[in-house]
Amino acid sequence: MFKDIGMDTISLAGPLHAKLRAMREAGFTQVMLAAKDLVGHPDGWQAAVEEVRGSGLRVTGFQVLRDFEGLSGHLHDYKVDIARSMIEMCAALRSPVLLACSSTSVHASDDRAHIARDLRKLAMMALPFGIRVAYEGLSWGRHLNDVPGAWDVVQRADAPNLGLGIDSYHSFATQTPLEALHGVDAAKIFLVQLSDFMWQEVRTVEERIDTARHFRVFPGEGVHSEAIVRLVRLLDGMGYRGDYSFEVFNDDYQQLPLATVAQRAQRSATWLAADVLRRALPLPGRAPLRP
Repeated sequence: MFKDIGMDTISLAGPLHAKLRAMREAGFTQVMLAAKDLVGHPDGWQAAVEEVRGSGLRVTGFQVLRDFEGLSGHLHDYKVDIARSMIEMCAALRSPVLLACSSTSVHASDDRAHIARDLRKLAMMALPFGIRVAYEGLSWGRHLNDVPGAWDVVQRADAPNLGLGIDSYHSFATQTPLEALHGVDAAKIFLVQLSDFMWQEVRTVEERIDTARHFRVFPGEGVHSEAIVRLVRLLDGMGYRGDYSFEVFNDDYQQLPLATVAQRAQRSATWLAADVLRRALPLPGRAPLRP
């Protein structure tokens, strides 16, 4: 069983209950959920919550609050209202983490003090529910698109339950050097999402978005395996002991049987645990992938 490596529902096709079963049968003990998993349920979002609880899977986190920070006036009020609803669903799932990504809005301010103030407000909204907010630098974010920028505003906000979400795809897409993590407090990294892709670089913002949303693969399947090894081992050496979630958007996987995709994730998790983190294999006899 994989104790701190989980799958995201976005990698699988089909209804929520079937996705949860496929993950569990592949040896996963946790799941990363999106708001559409809940609101798209035919019996309502509360029924989806009950399915998740009944699955026995631990919830890694809940995503994703977009374009929250840097707004003013009625736009800010609107996003605060949206955030309240997201926090309500996150709390119902007993999710420890709400993921928020950096804004792409043309209406958002680039003033980092303003951004930090809004993120602190979001964190304070989540605090009574015991929810931590993981802020991620989206690689096509309008003003913040990498780990250094996200870490800067997290520090400025200075909220106990506000930290970083790190996504390997976004770091590779922006070619953010690993050295950027050296000044980050590992205790303030709340979530690490991993994926790979099949080409060495993405040259335009459009290609970056298209690759992110349609062509990611599981760690160990793409051409950035060595970079994933370096990233994960650095995080482990820094003292990160949180969860790793496979954030894999892939149109091909949406056309394959659930078990087939879950088995690919299983091989990736085995490689990550045994070859990268050098732990005992959770599923003996499975051949690990090689970087």
